Amino acid sequence: MELFDNLGEIESGIIPVDSILPPDLFLIPIKTRPVFPGIITPLIVPGGKFAKAVDEALKGNSFIGLVLLKDEENEKKTEENIYSFGVVAKILKKVNLPDGAVNILINTVRRFKVESFISVEPLLVAKVTYPEEEAGASKNTIKAMMRTLLIMTRELAQNNPLFTEEMKLTMLNVNEPGKMADFVCSILNIEKEDYQSVIESVNLKDRIEKVLLYLKKEIDLVSLQREIQENIQDKIDKQQRQFFLREQLKAIQSELGQKDGKYEKKYEKFLERLKSIPADPEVIEEVEREMDKFFYTDQNTADYNVIRNYMDILESLPWEAAPSREIDLDKARKTLDKDHYKLDDVKERILEFLAVKKLKPSEKGSILLLVGPPGVGKTSIAKSIAEAMGRKFFRFSVGGMRDEAEIKGHRRTYIGSMPGKIITALRITKEKDPVILLDEIDKLGIGMQGDPSAALLEVLDPEQNKSFRDHYLDLPFDLSSVFFIATANTLDSISRILLDRMEVITLSGYITDEKVQIFSKHLWKKVLEKNGIDSYGIQIDKKAVISLIDHYSRESGVRGLEKQSDKLARKLALNIVKGETYPKHIQAADVEKLLGVAKYTDDRMTKPTVPGTALGLAWTSVGGATLLIEAVFVKGKGGILLTGMIGKSMEESSSIALSYIKNFLGSEELFTEKTIHLHVPDGATPKDGPSAGITMATAILSLVLDKRIKLGFGMTGELTLTGEVLPIGGLREKIVAAKRVGVHKIIFPSDNQPQLDEIPDYVKKGMEFFPVTKFAEVASILFEPKALEKVISKKEVAAPKTQESPSPKAKKKTISKPKRKK
Repeated sequence: MELFDNLGEIESGIIPVDSILPPDLFLIPIKTRPVFPGIITPLIVPGGKFAKAVDEALKGNSFIGLVLLKDEENEKKTEENIYSFGVVAKILKKVNLPDGAVNILINTVRRFKVESFISVEPLLVAKVTYPEEEAGASKNTIKAMMRTLLIMTRELAQNNPLFTEEMKLTMLNVNEPGKMADFVCSILNIEKEDYQSVIESVNLKDRIEKVLLYLKKEIDLVSLQREIQENIQDKIDKQQRQFFLREQLKAIQSELGQKDGKYEKKYEKFLERLKSIPADPEVIEEVEREMDKFFYTDQNTADYNVIRNYMDILESLPWEAAPSREIDLDKARKTLDKDHYKLDDVKERILEFLAVKKLKPSEKGSILLLVGPPGVGKTSIAKSIAEAMGRKFFRFSVGGMRDEAEIKGHRRTYIGSMPGKIITALRITKEKDPVILLDEIDKLGIGMQGDPSAALLEVLDPEQNKSFRDHYLDLPFDLSSVFFIATANTLDSISRILLDRMEVITLSGYITDEKVQIFSKHLWKKVLEKNGIDSYGIQIDKKAVISLIDHYSRESGVRGLEKQSDKLARKLALNIVKGETYPKHIQAADVEKLLGVAKYTDDRMTKPTVPGTALGLAWTSVGGATLLIEAVFVKGKGGILLTGMIGKSMEESSSIALSYIKNFLGSEELFTEKTIHLHVPDGATPKDGPSAGITMATAILSLVLDKRIKLGFGMTGELTLTGEVLPIGGLREKIVAAKRVGVHKIIFPSDNQPQLDEIPDYVKKGMEFFPVTKFAEVASILFEPKALEKVISKKEVAAPKTQESPSPKAKKKTISKPKRKK
């Protein structure tokens, strides 16, 4: 702008004498900050009465008074809204602006104080006085303060990039203390009230002190500002340096053929994915840290592959929330019916679980535990549940597992470390809510590396698995959406604490009729397809199926039946390949020709045909079984001899049975000089359990009476010394086992009547049941009345003797357990 192109012709602006300063001044209010004395500066005056005041001043002595507005936003009268102290200025030049305002060049001279107002309208004119400066301190004090002011000002000038060379030069040329203080204050960035306080400071010492205080604040502020700028610049420089170095590293690695940057892009996308979910801040922070390590790690070092494997596993996990799934109960029912025959109680429980899930999807629920013998369909039921829920299915066996790291992973400090099976399952299914089957959970072991069952506690607890920490990941991962199903053959070996976290659903074995239906609807077609002979139209007669079941596969499940069917199909396949004749409609006689001698015949060991034998029913981890207990007298000193791999519980049952029978018969003479040898075939299989008491007592009673029991009976129940029959477990399995061998009359404790009522009618079809509470009832059922009349009469005669103390001779004949040879 060339508003003042003749500045060279203007005087220096310093008024030589104060006597020419007028006593009356036209006042021009200014905003923001005052103008200090001794400064030449342009000033824009708005149009109107203030521009007119400039014109009037130029007509006279060209002096105007500059005063600061107290409140720029206040609309009250100007004379009430201005400070009483201002600065008088000489107008050196005036330029009119298009909007009516004027731009003037002024030279400020000195302070003035408004004493009174001469005129307010149309122009603001005031009567003023010009206060004289007061030193307020000694000359040396003022000099010392001036030096301090100069040093601090130079320090500010060095640190403040806004200082121009002209300002620095002016600062060096000003020698008067008052003007120096005014100049320094004018270049500071302080509040307008602080500026005004310096304008009003006529005392030189007070003025310099104020300026020193404001100067110190400004220096501190500039120093802090500079520190902030340096920190920001350092960060920017570091980021730029890292960017350039990373790009250079990529270029170098690309030239060497080492990296193509695909991992960097992959992990950057993964980080963006976590932030968009959003994931746990701890996970995001760890990923960022591992990415930084990965970008700057040489690929030839061991850490490079460790970090890359870790990041790959993190990237492959389903961090997103599980999608909402609609549960169709009709479809679930059809799926279960299609894949499984009967098991109505099991299906009903699963449908109940799915119904709760449908009504309340957020309900985590308990963990299902399917318990039953091998081959009854526990794993296939779990698959059907996953299909019914529309979820992915993953199975892994925990049987024989002895290392807790298999569940919770290895720490990354070990070579070859990897995550546990749970995280691996999620990584493979790529969904957060799969159905995970923990197979054979009853066969978990405890080894040198910890207890896997204890590691499963956190996994299977809905209250804890919301933030499950795998040792390898060492990050919280939510497992609460996973549906866990476990399978087991028995509950005995499962930790009680672990079992408490699961809901048990029992699957019993199949009876022959059920096996026939399963074979016809599912198994035979599967076997033909498996062996490649499904196109030859081979049929099998129902009697042949029954023969296959009864004579070759009597186990509780259908896995053995499938194996024998496979063997049958292989025989047929061999005949087809050789071009030999083969039966297209297999009859019962063909089964024996193809499979050879039957594994099971009409078992003689299921029929107590001689005195001293009784058929008991037992429960095992592979289903129900029948036990023919045998008893004979041998020469000895009394007591009982046990064989047949009998456990501790059955040893105690045999002792109780002998003592009770002695009391029941009321005579020791029958047992004098005799030892009862009790045997439970076969001798190679361990047997134990509290349900053989009445069977052992029946066998001993039959031996003593020399009378066989009625045929067709099987029994189960524990006995007390007073003849009470106690309840047992596994009633359904025992009934199935009895039915399998052709025993249709069951003696059982009356306390188990509720369990009998829950068993489906088709299982009980053709069976007779005899609930008992005392052994006397068992005896009356199994023996002819004539055989018991003598016993009862003898007992009545001998009964008073049982109340007497036993004689020394009798004491010698009490039961003693034989010493077992090691």
